[in-house]
Amino acid sequence: MDLGLLYEFDVPQPWQGEHPWGQRMEERRVYQENLEQIAFADKMGFDTVWCVEHHFRENRSHMPSNEVVLGALSQITKNIKLGFGVSLMPHEFIHPARVAEKVATVDLISGGRVQWGLGRSTPMEQLAFGVDIPRSKEKMCAAARSVVGMWAEQYYEEHSEFLDFPSRMVTPKPWQDPHPPAWMAASTEGSAIMAGENACGLLCFSIMQPLSKLKPLIDAYRAAQQRAKPLTSVVTNKVGIYTLVHCAESRDDFEKNKLWESMWWWYKGLAEFHLKWEFAHLTEEQQKAAFPLLDKQARGEFDITSFDKEDMVIIGTPDECLEKFLKYEEVGVDQLLCYINFGYLPHEAVMKSIELLGTHVIPELVKRGASNTANALSGAIKQAEASACQDRN
Repeated sequence: MDLGLLYEFDVPQPWQGEHPWGQRMEERRVYQENLEQIAFADKMGFDTVWCVEHHFRENRSHMPSNEVVLGALSQITKNIKLGFGVSLMPHEFIHPARVAEKVATVDLISGGRVQWGLGRSTPMEQLAFGVDIPRSKEKMCAAARSVVGMWAEQYYEEHSEFLDFPSRMVTPKPWQDPHPPAWMAASTEGSAIMAGENACGLLCFSIMQPLSKLKPLIDAYRAAQQRAKPLTSVVTNKVGIYTLVHCAESRDDFEKNKLWESMWWWYKGLAEFHLKWEFAHLTEEQQKAAFPLLDKQARGEFDITSFDKEDMVIIGTPDECLEKFLKYEEVGVDQLLCYINFGYLPHEAVMKSIELLGTHVIPELVKRGASNTANALSGAIKQAEASACQDRN
């Protein structure tokens, strides 16, 4: 299993000072610190950094232009893969030609390090852009096919239900041949199955559920891969899961690092967003069932450390974090996307977390991976030898 990163560029409120300077100064700080953290993670051996595309997500995510951020990262990093996590694909968000151009440009200037994530966002963003929500999945896939065609053909032309595009040379073409691997965002078993049936990698999160509930979703994705009809020209059968991650030399550092406060900020913000934009149609009883911890917290009955105890987040010393990472590997996760900068964590604490993971955890995961590969190869050789022996007899 690889360790990656997921960045949203959180800008937690309250902001100090009157508008616009409170917001502007915090955004300046966040962009500078986050870029520094990712550049350091590149040196520490992290596999991929996934940068989101979100619009109007005040407080939580202030990164609407991930192609700009990834372009900047391409020039201050050397090895880390650069993930669009994700590109919002329905046509109302953006013309497919613009997706083809910006993804290929980052792939070109990074020397072929791009991973291409596909998504369709949530009602809050969809409504603002006038997206046809009932057909958003259909449009996402149609736009993806258009983008792949624009990369493959010297001159691309399309006259379909969703796109009327005259013959044009779409430039540049990606560095990778035929194009960067495609992944699909998913938050339910149904969307995970959709990712599998389209032979795309799976991107989803685990903070809302224990590992026992994550495994059936991954199994459903793997089963769907068996009947896949590839949406793009690259088949990707990998699972990337993101969750909150914080590594410290001692658990005694959690308080000064504002870890518990930051975890609650993350969960509360996620819950409030979904209740307003995703689950507004549900009854009050159904809403409480979707986010039971909010109600418990209001009554003073919820202990934030339960996230830790049920492995829904990965926090602790390097040895503790490694133990938790291996549990994710056991249920079929190929890449753990560390949401490492969230809430009110100080910049220094995030940098220390990256250092500890890079120094102690990643080398151990690499070593175990090499050992597993060697064992699998040895087993395959023995099986082939046994089969050859039976044939001779």
